[in-house]
Amino acid sequence: MISLPSGTRIWLVAGITDMRKSFNGLGEQVQHMLNDNPFSGHLFIFRGRRGDMIKILWADADGLCLFTRRLEEGQFIWPAVRDGKVSITRS
Repeated sequence: MISLPSGTRIWLVAGITDMRKSFNGLGEQVQHMLNDNPFSGHLFIFRGRRGDMIKILWADADGLCLFTRRLEEGQFIWPAVRDGKVSITRS
């Protein structure tokens, strides 16, 4: 389990993301579409078109981390916002 520093924000990136993107592509999306810094230490969560896969981009003191989660059945529930980002809390 990875413990996050206090004050870390978790952002759901609204809309559909091309899951072929990796560190550079997702970091660029955070910078240009969301006007945020991918090295801010916050988590940015992206969802694919089919809804069965997410990617989480996070920067720590050593660099960028990219986590991928794919469901064998079902889909991740995602907000209906068309673009931008949605902040969620730990509760």
